[in-house]
Amino acid sequence: MKKNMNQLMLAAALLLAACAAQAEKADSSKPTQITFDQLDADDVKQIKTFTGNVVLTRGTLLMKSPKAVVTEDPEGYQYVVLIAGGGTQATFRQKLDGPNDQWVEGQADRIEYDNKTELVKLFTKAQIKKTEAGKTTSQVDSEFISYDSRKEFFAVKNTASGESKPGAGRGTMVIQPTNKQAAPAAAAPAASSAPAPGK
Repeated sequence: MKKNMNQLMLAAALLLAACAAQAEKADSSKPTQITFDQLDADDVKQIKTFTGNVVLTRGTLLMKSPKAVVTEDPEGYQYVVLIAGGGTQATFRQKLDGPNDQWVEGQADRIEYDNKTELVKLFTKAQIKKTEAGKTTSQVDSEFISYDSRKEFFAVKNTASGESKPGAGRGTMVIQPTNKQAAPAAAAPAASSAPAPGK
């Protein structure tokens, strides 16, 4: 029985991994489009600096900032640094695999995005939230947040350097109640109105 349960769990894990890979492939195979006001390009060093209302899109991934620096490695992978300016933070948004129109959104004073690992790092006044059908289901605020879009996993630290230090600050997470959690509470008044046993 235990062996069958382990095999079932392994099969489920492999299925989830396959679904995640298919969802990831949809965005990673799309071309990158960048719109901007000004561009300075160094083709020798493979560094491009975009300024002025920079908008980067690749599939469902949407990134915006006043300034972006894009470098490309010899394998063709891109590394993007989005920089805030003029009171406007850098932002990103990407669709999640699954039903009910799920998205992850983030903002910070600096966002780093690694095209090869699909890792997003948010530095200083960082915020990430997940939405479903247009409503926020959870939100995290801290000085540093790292988000792995392949695994849909994030880590939160209390300093902008990406380290956690005692006394440096605290993060905040808000989780909205789901329909499943709210349903029993809504049904409670009806249950309490029933006459007590023996009456």
